[in-house]
Amino acid sequence: MPRPDSLTVRVLLTALVAFGPLSTDLYLPSLPTLVSVFDTDIATVQLTLSVFLAGFAVSQLVYGPVSDRFGRRPALLGGILIYLVASAACALTDDIETLIVARFFQALGACCGPVVARAVVRDVFGRDRAATVLAYMAMAMTLAPAAGPILGGVLTEWFGWRSNFLLLTGFAALILAATWTLMGETNANRDETALQPGRLVANYALLLRDRGFVGQMLTVAFAYSGIFAFISGSSFVLIGRLHLTPAQFGGSFAAVVLGYAVGSFLAGRLSARLAGRG
Repeated sequence: MPRPDSLTVRVLLTALVAFGPLSTDLYLPSLPTLVSVFDTDIATVQLTLSVFLAGFAVSQLVYGPVSDRFGRRPALLGGILIYLVASAACALTDDIETLIVARFFQALGACCGPVVARAVVRDVFGRDRAATVLAYMAMAMTLAPAAGPILGGVLTEWFGWRSNFLLLTGFAALILAATWTLMGETNANRDETALQPGRLVANYALLLRDRGFVGQMLTVAFAYSGIFAFISGSSFVLIGRLHLTPAQFGGSFAAVVLGYAVGSFLAGRLSARLAGRG
């Protein structure tokens, strides 16, 4: 296996972090299509995004302790396998209710990438270097939300909405094979008490008493609330009201990602300059 700090592993970690934005952004151009395909309303179709976010949020509380107890590699492999199966179920479903449930399980699997990949970065690079590496990974990861809607729009126009989830299934299979082949275990000190309920409650209580953590958490939460308000409604406005094609919607959405890329680049530069000051 390559060294855990090699470029190959960094690229793989970036791809793992991209599970989240790819899963939300790739199929956005097909949301108006799903309303007519399943003969339902906009609010029901938007549940496919809402339940994904709910599953993604809940599973973030689990993957950290699981990877502390059993190791980063088993947590990643298990999560990717869940994601692969759920993505295939999304592609094959014939009703909106099954799609909503499958999206929830897809989120449970997708969350392993962002959570465990960042833990791997901390294992390998330490506190100060990890901030810089994570910022540059975020900048590279902007390719996912930028390219996702464009690619999803083209796929929807040419092959239909199912092709988006078939692509996610193939992507998951590729990442599963790459993780199995290239990713070694980076957790050298597994914690056998990490999953004990009392330990989990005490750890979460400790975090919630930390004003610095709570402040940063709320900052991110409010920022992403605005982002996902835009994500959930933009396709219905731009495609349904302004009559853009799914491919044109993808291009419009990609323009929004530019600000995210610039901010991530600046964060990488500033974190390297301010490392160790706080």
